[in-house]
Parts: sequence; C-alpha cells; structure tokens
Amino acid sequence: RVTLLELIMAKVSEKNPVTSEEINVFMRHADFLAGCFQEKCEAVLKLTSAAGAEDEEALVTIRLLDVLCEMTSNNGQLEHLQALPGFLETAIDTLRLTHLAGKQAVNIFTATHAMTGQEEISHPAVGFKSHLIRLIGNLCYKNKENQDKV
Repeated sequence: RVTLLELIMAKVSEKNPVTSEEINVFMRHADFLAGCFQEKCEAVLKLTSAAGAEDEEALVTIRLLDVLCEMTSNNGQLEHLQALPGFLETAIDTLRLTHLAGKQAVNIFTATHAMTGQEEISHPAVGFKSHLIRLIGNLCYKNKENQDKV
C-alpha cells in the first residue's frame, strides 16, 4: 500500500497538463484517499511507543497525508477536497491528538527545541504535524467556511 501511495504521489506531483478524464480520476482518488485518511488517522498515535515504530497502518497513514497535501496544492483538486464533509475536522482533531501525545510523554511527536542540524532523524513520522498543518492551511485557502471552522 505504501508503494502504491508513492506511485500516486509521483503522478499527482507531475507538472504536466492533465486531461479532463485524468482530473475526474484524480477526484475519485481524492475522495477515496481522504476517506481512508479519515478512517485510519488515529493509527499514527501508535508511533508514540517504541513498539509501534514499524506499524504498517501508521506508515500508510503518513503516506496518505503526504499524497493529500500534494493534492491540495493543486487548485482543481483543492476545491473538491475543501468541500468534503468532516475532512478538515479530522485533520484538526488528528493534529490536536498528536500534539497532546507529544506533551504527555517524550516520543516522536514531542517538540524538539535543540536541533543542531547535525543529527539525522529518519523516523517516518518526522514532519507529520507540519504536514497536518500544511493540509489544514491548504483546506482553508480562499475558503471562508473552512477558515471559520479553524
């Protein structure tokens, strides 16, 4: 599943012009991926324990978020995703939960204030909260209704 999401990410990231048929396919995929994210987003919280570091559902959720961030960077798909019921709320709730998890104990979601740039962090969840913020920002872009929700 992670490999499939990486392939979708590569296709969505292409800057080539797309046909209206491809746009329709992207819209259906966007609906499906957003639904999957809404169902599976809490799997990421398993990464707070050392035992959950290799949890496949959590890794799939992280890649789903990456693809959705990329899709919301495209105006055609953005408007479609902005209108999905509950999608923005799920992203906000997930951000709130990961932030709380990072405050309750030292784990991958704990804020670090002493990054020197020397150490290489290769945990798959690094940047998860920043990607959630990117998604929330994109979903609120030029959309007063969503801005008011946040």
